[in-house]
Amino acid sequence: MAIGEAGPGSVRRGLQPKRLEETMRVRLGRECVYVPSCRFGLYVALRHWCPPGGRVLMSPVNDDVIFFVVLAAGLRPVQAPLNPLDASIDVDAVPAQTWRSVSAVLTTNLYGNPDPAPRLRQKCDALGIPLFEDAAHAIGSRVGDRPVGAWGEASAFSLSKHVGAKAGGMLSLADPGLRDAVEKTCAGLLAPRRASSELAYAVRPFAEATVRGLRLRRAAWAAIRLLGLADREEIRMPLRPDELAQAERRAPGLEAHHPWVRVDMHDYRQESGLLRLRRVGRKLDRLDDVLDACRAGTELLLSTPWAKSRDAYGTQPLFRVPLFVADRDAAIAALARRGVVVGYLYDPPLDDYAGAEFTDPSPAPEAARWFARHALPVDPLRARTVVEVLERSGAQPVEAPGELSRSRPTPGGLG
Repeated sequence: MAIGEAGPGSVRRGLQPKRLEETMRVRLGRECVYVPSCRFGLYVALRHWCPPGGRVLMSPVNDDVIFFVVLAAGLRPVQAPLNPLDASIDVDAVPAQTWRSVSAVLTTNLYGNPDPAPRLRQKCDALGIPLFEDAAHAIGSRVGDRPVGAWGEASAFSLSKHVGAKAGGMLSLADPGLRDAVEKTCAGLLAPRRASSELAYAVRPFAEATVRGLRLRRAAWAAIRLLGLADREEIRMPLRPDELAQAERRAPGLEAHHPWVRVDMHDYRQESGLLRLRRVGRKLDRLDDVLDACRAGTELLLSTPWAKSRDAYGTQPLFRVPLFVADRDAAIAALARRGVVVGYLYDPPLDDYAGAEFTDPSPAPEAARWFARHALPVDPLRARTVVEVLERSGAQPVEAPGELSRSRPTPGGLG
């Protein structure tokens, strides 16, 4: 166990994490271990199942932080071809030689839309390799006859997304017998709690409420940048290839890759304090109400002319709904004027961003490029405002080019 301020009797082994784990265990029907963040949970899973030097099939339309988590685990990212309308892994487009070369598969479940987990499960079983699910966006989504997160050897959830706790994650395990070993690995990687971080977490909701109430968003962001607290100016963080190459020589390990893995969440591996855990618990208790609202907003947004692939998304409570507009920058600006911030953009795809030095490029990159360039991910909880803004601004839908507009199988299908 990492040595924290509270010592052997810390809240890490107390009642509060156990309650959170039990809540998720009931939802998923499998063993769960509380972790400080989704990225930390994914790192633990990759280190536990994958010896260094392995190759991991993943989506190029993904957060760059997850890309660096894979590198930190001493693994080689291999970018998969995607379905262009929902950015799920296109199982049939992955070359046979690629399937033979990979030692694991990592799903993304982008914006809450499931990757084809039943088919990926079949593939992984046939190859004898593990399936990992990044379920950060998909805590309420289902695929086949199970929840997202109940298909892989391990799956990692974020409690900062739908739950809205701004902290915490959950690592679920198919084999409950591995719980003790995984907990031990987690404890060895945790950083001690810091009183300053806990205080900042405590006052953050009040600061954000003040900013919203006084409509000081622009001033707040300007202050953050002035103080050097902004980790990125563009969609993708700076790659810094020379430094990254040096870090690669020290992999596996979080320390060498910490400057990249920490971006947007500096306490991603910090042991959670009691106040943080209690807030996570309160938010988690209200999750079903949030999911119901997300589901209603998703249905409304999918009924608009800017939506694609309505059948594929179905009635999932999406974390973000990708709309497709001809001028995305203009749409983002129009929404910003109404206080709707558009985030979770992943442009360019990871293979274009990182290059062949750090990843195997997708054999069919066009679909990922099209999605990354045109998708406008919007919060379903702001659905009515978004529709009103796009209608008033005259935003035009963009058509999928050529063969990309052909119908595709539903992501959860087994065909």
